[in-house]
Amino acid sequence: MKNQKMYEADDQMISLIRDNYNILQSLGGFGLSLGFGDKTVRQVCDEQKVDCYTFLAVVNFTINGYADVDNEDRLSLPTLLHYLKASHDYYLGFQLPFIRKELEDALDKTDNLAMLILKLYDEYAREIRMHMRYEEKTVFPYVESLIQNQSSVSYDIDTYSKHHSQIDKQLKELKNIIIKYLPSDELHNNQLTATLYDIYNNEDWLRQHSKVEDHIFIPAIRRLEHKTKQNDVSVKISNMINKNSEGNETISDREKDVIISLVQGMSNKEIADHLCISINTVITHRRNIARKLQIHSAAGLTIYAIVNNFVDISAVKL
Repeated sequence: MKNQKMYEADDQMISLIRDNYNILQSLGGFGLSLGFGDKTVRQVCDEQKVDCYTFLAVVNFTINGYADVDNEDRLSLPTLLHYLKASHDYYLGFQLPFIRKELEDALDKTDNLAMLILKLYDEYAREIRMHMRYEEKTVFPYVESLIQNQSSVSYDIDTYSKHHSQIDKQLKELKNIIIKYLPSDELHNNQLTATLYDIYNNEDWLRQHSKVEDHIFIPAIRRLEHKTKQNDVSVKISNMINKNSEGNETISDREKDVIISLVQGMSNKEIADHLCISINTVITHRRNIARKLQIHSAAGLTIYAIVNNFVDISAVKL
């Protein structure tokens, strides 16, 4: 049963660990060191330069499955990225080799079935390593490019969370085979039981890691993607206006009349009749407008006309 307490910035850090010792691994992921005495979560995070809200968001989600949807914009994506990178380093560099060593010590090396168990674990370790390396080579660089507001790296985030299920099945298969089929003598039984216990803890850690990715990290990426797209539109509009204001060629009064008519939804023939000019002249004006403004769409001309007060936005059909 999950602890229903929601931890806050003014709680003592020691109380989090005392109540939930399994978050010790999260401390390392955030780069938080032990030896913090009776300091609060806020004090520890501030002193060790970790975003306090993001740390608590992950901790409360890990303990209770609680996500503060009303304040998701406060999450620090760089902090989350650092946490996930450090978690990968911990898992690949320590956890996988540690459990393998436990298995090796617990198994009877003269038993062929025991050696197959070790081989099965190695296959699992290879798959999880490939999965995490995939994230490090594709997903993480994409997120870093978003944070730095660069568009040189692209990635379809919809494919991100589809890589966990097969790995989970392999770990479950490994546990079941050890429990059901592996004979052990009295010498190795205690070691094997302890190793199984660590494998179960390992499974819980990996499941929580995947949930943090799916329910905290990916939504944070989507929010940044949305903001980036909005910023891109704003920059394009700004560049469009600046190009016109800085260019040598200005829009003539007749071209302004053509723009207003286009924004009002008139066809070339309707503009020609309205301005008492030929259709060919209208086409010429439109060509010159596009060349001067570098705007070729009706939506772009509408934005230009509104920004430059040619028309009032209330008079435009959106």
